[in-house]
Amino acid sequence: MTSDAAQRTITDEQRRQALLIWDYHQMHHQPRPCDAAIGLGSHDLGVADVASDLYHAGMFPTLVFSGATSRTTAARFPRGEAVHYRERALERGVPDEAILLETRAGNTGQNVTLSRQVLAEAGIEPRSVLLISKPYMERRAYATARQVWPEVEVVCASEPLEFDDYLKAIGDDKLVVDMLVGDLQRVIEYPKLGFAIEQDVPGDVYDAYESLLRAGFDSRLLDA
Repeated sequence: MTSDAAQRTITDEQRRQALLIWDYHQMHHQPRPCDAAIGLGSHDLGVADVASDLYHAGMFPTLVFSGATSRTTAARFPRGEAVHYRERALERGVPDEAILLETRAGNTGQNVTLSRQVLAEAGIEPRSVLLISKPYMERRAYATARQVWPEVEVVCASEPLEFDDYLKAIGDDKLVVDMLVGDLQRVIEYPKLGFAIEQDVPGDVYDAYESLLRAGFDSRLLDA
């Protein structure tokens, strides 16, 4: 086995632990019509694809794509996450007049807060918002939105992928598990910093998190 192949392989037990965390990160909301939607910027163009599909399904009339360029996405989205998401949505038939852009956000709190400002400037004061994110970011996005925009009803959505399909799509098992662990750390730690509401973490999920940390899945931690 090459070193590259080794990097991309996780054990059966690590896969089981990661699957627990993957399932926990998803809110399992049923998409339903909302006053507006926010597509949260990231490395994953699937967010724009899901947003497009949900727009065509009549789930919202207005869509904000939010996100600047980070060190993680600079090579993939050099003009900014929101800009590239918009281009993808236009390719998939979403009309330009339905899309608003927020191009400054560098974290989830800013995604929500600045998107709220963009909507207000457009004369839109939603009572419900569909948050569209990577599959493993749903819970953190939900907890953040409930903290910074408590008066709005939040519904979460993401690309309906099984865990193994997501591993194949990304092509690097260790990186995916690192990201799952890093997002769970944020779910745990951000409420202490006032960034998000607290979420209950089941014991088996927390045990899986600690075990994966001990195994070295730590490149996406807050202090990494």
